[in-house]
Amino acid sequence: MAVLLWKKLLERSQAISKGGKDLAKRIIPCLDVKEGRVVKGMEFADLKDVGDPVELASFYDKAGADELVFLDITASYEKRETVIELVRRTARQLSIPLTVGGGISDLNQIGNLLKAGADKVSLGTSAVKNPSLVNEAASTFGRQCIVVAIDAKCSEDGKGWEVYTHGGRSATGLSAVNWARELEERGAGEILLTSMDRDGSQDGYDLELTAAVSEAVNIPVIASGGAGSLEHFWLVLTRGKSEAALAASVFHSQTFTIMQVKEYLAAKGVEVRLP
Repeated sequence: MAVLLWKKLLERSQAISKGGKDLAKRIIPCLDVKEGRVVKGMEFADLKDVGDPVELASFYDKAGADELVFLDITASYEKRETVIELVRRTARQLSIPLTVGGGISDLNQIGNLLKAGADKVSLGTSAVKNPSLVNEAASTFGRQCIVVAIDAKCSEDGKGWEVYTHGGRSATGLSAVNWARELEERGAGEILLTSMDRDGSQDGYDLELTAAVSEAVNIPVIASGGAGSLEHFWLVLTRGKSEAALAASVFHSQTFTIMQVKEYLAAKGVEVRLP
C-alpha cells in the first residue's frame, strides 16, 4: 500500500510540476486543531470541541478520504510552532497523504513536519509576511510538498476578495486572485482557498471566489468553507472549477459520509476515486 501511495503522489506531483491538474476530484476532510483537540465553528469563531485528531484521522482514512488536512488554527496567532508529536501520532494512522499547517515560518519547521510524517505543508500567514519563503520551500522540498492557504473575505466594495492572516484576524489589503497568481509563480504546488464568509455556514461554497482563483492559476485549488449538502460538492467541483473540496462540519457530524459524497459525484459524471 505504501508503494502504491507514493506512486500516486509522484504521478500527481509530476503533473503539478508541469502545470497540470489531477483528473480525479478529491474529497478532503479537515481537522481544525486547537490545544490538541479538533474544533469547529462558524466564520472562524464560536469553536466547539468535536474530537481527538488521532482518532478522527484513523476514521477518515478508513472512510475513503483522498487526503487529510491538519490545521493548527491558533499557532500563527499565538506565535508558536505546530505541535510535532501530535502530527507524528496522526500521520501514523494514515495511508493517505497528510497536509499540515499552522505556525510554519521557516524551512527547518517544514523539514521537521515532513520528517514527522506530513506529506505536504500548508503556509498561510508566513507566506504573506515573507513571500520568499514559498520560493525557498519549493526549491528545497519540491513544489508538490508546498500548499499555500488563502483565507479570503469579500471586499467591502463587493468587487473582489481580500486575503486575511492570523486565523482570519488580520486584513492584508491583498487581492486573493492576484495573490494566488503570485504564489504559483513563486512555486506553490496547490492553493487551499477558504471563504471566510461561508466558513461553517453550510450554505454552500463561494462559487464565484473559487472559480475566479481556479481560472487565474494552473495549479490545483482546494475549495473550503460552506459545505452543507451533496450538491454543494458537485457545484464547487464543476462550476467552481476546483480540483478538490475540503469540508469539516458535515463529516464530523456525519451528516453524510465521504463515500456518499463520492457516489453522488460519480453518478453526476464527476471523476472520483472509488474503492
